[in-house]
Amino acid sequence: MKKGSQVIFEKSVSEFVIVAAEVCRSFERAGSMKRKEFIDQSLKLLPLLYLKATLLPKCEAMEEDDLETYVTEELYEEVRSNLARVMGEKDDYLEVFLPDMAYSDQPIRKCISEELADIYQDIRDFIFIFGLGLNQTMHDSLARCIENFGPIWGQKLVNTLRAIHDVKYNIDPDDETFEDEDLPYDDSEDELDEADAAFEMRELEEEEKFDEEED
Repeated sequence: MKKGSQVIFEKSVSEFVIVAAEVCRSFERAGSMKRKEFIDQSLKLLPLLYLKATLLPKCEAMEEDDLETYVTEELYEEVRSNLARVMGEKDDYLEVFLPDMAYSDQPIRKCISEELADIYQDIRDFIFIFGLGLNQTMHDSLARCIENFGPIWGQKLVNTLRAIHDVKYNIDPDDETFEDEDLPYDDSEDELDEADAAFEMRELEEEEKFDEEED
């Protein structure tokens, strides 16, 4: 395990940041998508997000202070409701891989939209703090994201992926929501683009600093 904040400049971290930002964009734009488009995109992005998370380096928080958050209750609800709208009647699914199943002999009803919104909250807060460009908070946000991956958002990801796979490959032929249709969506610059740019600039500055020290 590397010491201090150098971990945040590893290639695996920058790749995770890029994929996580793209997942956030997809969730935020879900309201302007047809279900088929959103399902196809999610089945590509979510496995990639999981893979990139498993490649992250081990690290521990440098401070015990609480980190800033970006996702408010209002933003969370906006994302969740848009996801629920695009999923429609396919939003509900039955989950068996939950601790509560130890006390029940019946599957537990879950919602794809709520699980994806929970994932969004974890990785969007991470992206926000990373975009601030402060080494210590970037490091601690990475440590928290990795810590939450195993028991929380990583588990939700694989559980929800199974449900989304079922929606994709058990299609009602009369379901018009799966018709191919090009829809416009807002492609304006958002804060995720700023976060990506800030991180890349910070990475270049650190590389130049290291090169100067070596000289």
